[in-house]
Amino acid sequence: MKIQSFKELIVWQRAMELVREVYKASAKLPNTEMYGLTNQMRRCAVSIPSNIAEGRKRGTQRDFTQFLRIADGSAAELETQILLACDLYQVKEFERSKELLSEVQKMLGAIIRTFSLQAASYKLPARKKQHA
Repeated sequence: MKIQSFKELIVWQRAMELVREVYKASAKLPNTEMYGLTNQMRRCAVSIPSNIAEGRKRGTQRDFTQFLRIADGSAAELETQILLACDLYQVKEFERSKELLSEVQKMLGAIIRTFSLQAASYKLPARKKQHA
């Protein structure tokens, strides 16, 4: 069965769930963080499924892989911000976010590796040198 829409991708679905969890958990941070850590966490979280969707719609495996890498980068940023929030504010509400983030990161890594291996196997043979 061929994937017709990015909405069918399990990694996108989990990333959307992650966004909802980050929004809920970040609401527990102090109001002084509304325009700092809270805003940054939410933007990173939203970036993950957004880049998965955009990459899928681009139509080529190469573009999709690049956008998956961007999503993976946003996931690493979010991981850092969650760790920071937990260290600074001892917020326990991020546990589910951490679980989902780990799952999404593993999925992204697996897809990126698979596409990279496929791309490597499709390389054309080197051109023969032409003599004058």
